[in-house]
Amino acid sequence: MEVLKYVRIVLKLTIVLAVLLTVGMPQQAKAADSLNILADAAILVDADSGKILYAQNADATLGIASMTKMMTEYLLFEAIEDGRVSWDQEYTVTDYAYEISQDMRLSNVPLRKGEAYTIQELYEAMAIYSANAATIGIAETIAGTEEEFVRLMNEKAEELGLAGAKLVNSTGLSNSLLMGMHPKSTGANDENVMSAKAVAKLTKALLDDYPEVLETTKIPNKMFRPGTADAINMLNWNSMLPGLAFEYEGVDGLKTGSTDFAGHSFAGTAKRDGTRLIAVVMKAVDEKGVGSYKARFDQTRVLFDFGFGQFTKEEVIPGGYQIKGQETLPVTKGEEKVVSIAVKEPITMMIQTSDKEKYQPELVLDESVVADGKIEAGIGKGEVVGTVNIIKTEGEDYGYLDGSKSDAEVVTTEKVARANWFSLSVQAVGNFVSSMWSGALDFVKGLF
Repeated sequence: MEVLKYVRIVLKLTIVLAVLLTVGMPQQAKAADSLNILADAAILVDADSGKILYAQNADATLGIASMTKMMTEYLLFEAIEDGRVSWDQEYTVTDYAYEISQDMRLSNVPLRKGEAYTIQELYEAMAIYSANAATIGIAETIAGTEEEFVRLMNEKAEELGLAGAKLVNSTGLSNSLLMGMHPKSTGANDENVMSAKAVAKLTKALLDDYPEVLETTKIPNKMFRPGTADAINMLNWNSMLPGLAFEYEGVDGLKTGSTDFAGHSFAGTAKRDGTRLIAVVMKAVDEKGVGSYKARFDQTRVLFDFGFGQFTKEEVIPGGYQIKGQETLPVTKGEEKVVSIAVKEPITMMIQTSDKEKYQPELVLDESVVADGKIEAGIGKGEVVGTVNIIKTEGEDYGYLDGSKSDAEVVTTEKVARANWFSLSVQAVGNFVSSMWSGALDFVKGLF
């Protein structure tokens, strides 16, 4: 009986100890391939460098709905910057914009036919409330017609490198909802489409070139035309903003999108401790496969938690670093036989902390400077001889939005002057004798 009692005590203590160890131990880093984002496509990007931290079906072309309005915002800021449009400029409502504004199913603020509204009013309605008629008003102001504006949109998409993007209207609505007034150059059932990667590139371009957009997109709600019969409280569709239903620390933008074709999508951005991330989810669903506003924010939250929780900016290669076994280059016709080379500037990149040891340097020599692995004398200090690339030896590296690499120039750390004619003559004789000796040895060896 005593033995049995002792065994029970040991078992209880073992269970308690196991629980304490589980609670006390830090959680293992979550691998990117275990995220399993519930969406047709997703991508997570470091906004500063464009480094892709996670990608899922990110090159697939899908519907983008009102995320389209980020392109309209970009072209508006550009027009204001160029002096073609001003914030206090007035727009007089056309029949097209009026008819769309009266359908409150289309995320709208009501506009009066023939009445004037400032571009500032329309922009706020677009950026905060995703108002479609207000967006059409901006497009018509910039380009005269929405059809011409669509041409500008696609031109800018090509300029920004948004591969596969096709834009057919300024709002992101399905053309079938535009009451037959869709741009004439587009089809009645056409849709705006991009890949998640292209949406992320557009988001980054907007943030890089016109960061002031966040001053508006971070507003949780604002009254449109207060004190008038048309006053309406514009509650921001981005429910991850502070104080809203799905708030997330650091979120200050950017654009939601929802249509039957595109599902529930979101291009969000958040900043914490100096790090800004961009997350895009397209056609997000819940565990039951049902799309909803909540689903798109839940999946965005998973991406942000992954990014902020497990990635840091790390100096993976310091300035002056020399690659082991490749510290020098052979020199021809020089006073010295070799020259030292090193990485010119440090390489800093956003990496998952647990993956730091999986990145290795790879030297790529410039063949126009280094021929057959050798460099000719007359070299100055700091002369570029190639680059060092950072290669991930295990697991997938998603690269950068613009297709660039993590690299830095490799330069000479000292100068090597050309040898004088006497030294070159001695070297030539020495090389001749050496080659003759080697040839004689090979001949003798061949006899046996």
